[in-house]
Formats: sequence, C-alpha cells, structure tokens
Amino acid sequence: MSSVGETVAAIRAGELVVIPTDTVYGLACAPYHEKPVRALSELKGRVAGQPIALVAASLDWLFECVPELRGRAGVVARALLPGPCTLVFPNPARRYPWLTGDRPDTIGVRVPDVEGEAAGILEAVGAVAATSANRHGGTPPTNLETSQEQLGDDVDLYIDAGPCEVGAASTVVDFTADRPKVIRQAGFPPRS
Repeated sequence: MSSVGETVAAIRAGELVVIPTDTVYGLACAPYHEKPVRALSELKGRVAGQPIALVAASLDWLFECVPELRGRAGVVARALLPGPCTLVFPNPARRYPWLTGDRPDTIGVRVPDVEGEAAGILEAVGAVAATSANRHGGTPPTNLETSQEQLGDDVDLYIDAGPCEVGAASTVVDFTADRPKVIRQAGFPPRS
C-alpha cells in the first residue's frame, strides 16, 4: 500500500496504479500519452480496439481535458456526474486516440464521487485513464485483495480504501446518437 504522494508520482511517471473509485477498484495511469495506456491495456488483457475511460477529478477538470464537452454534452455531464456512470460523448477533435479504441470520434468519460485518498490522487493529477482493476473477463474488484489476486506484482502501486460503495462497474450510457443508449446497466443506475 502506498501514500497519495507516492501514487501521484507513479502516475506522473507513467506507471500503473490501482485506486478505489465509487464503483469498483480501478487500474489507472496517466491518460495524456499512449505508452502508459498501452501498458494498462496489455496488463488487463483487453481486446484490441476496446476503449478506456478518461476519469477526471471534477467536471472542471473534465472540461479542461476535453473542451468540446462544454456545450450540450456538458449539460448532460453536469446532470449525471459525479456519480457511478461512464458517459460516451462525441469527440470531434479526436482527442486521446489511445483511449477511444475503434471509435476515435467518441470518448468515454467519468467523474467518480470519491473522498479521501482517491479524491486526493485525482485532484493532484487531474485525470487518469482507468478501467476496472481485474484481468479481462475477471470479476471487477470491490476490494483491494481481489484486485491484487488478479493483477499481482504487475501493478506498481496499490491504494486501499476498503470496500467500494457501489460494488459494481459503472453504468455506461452512449450519448453520441439522437437518443441515449445504455451500453452497460450496472448494479446501480445513474442518478436522475
């Protein structure tokens, strides 16, 4: 287990870390460069072309990272975030192509409702690329031990904050078409 300062330094250095979120533990890295995101995907064993969410500390940070979301998408984001959902929006500038997978014109974003060390880490780095901290096809971990069993020493640092509140992966809603479409309904619905 590591401190907030060590974890922030690891993320900034391009290392892989496991941090708690409001849903499950997340495998995270710096989102701003392709190399750490590629390492995250390889460790997870993700299928090629599968997207990874941009997880921001706050709505303000999210809009700094993806300024195009300040319009209609921003209204939706402000209504649903922070919270246990991932929102997929148009990405007309094709930002972060290493996060978008096979759909470079879209981007998945989250602002988790976290406190304590997880909030401190996100506030210090602004945003991370993150996915659930398990191997592809494994059970998303609701506690640190489950994540460690699946990822072991391949992760540089782990932060333990006890069991996650929601205990299920985020609900994913796609807002890129005329009507929103729920891609994954998790155990906890998005707030209205």
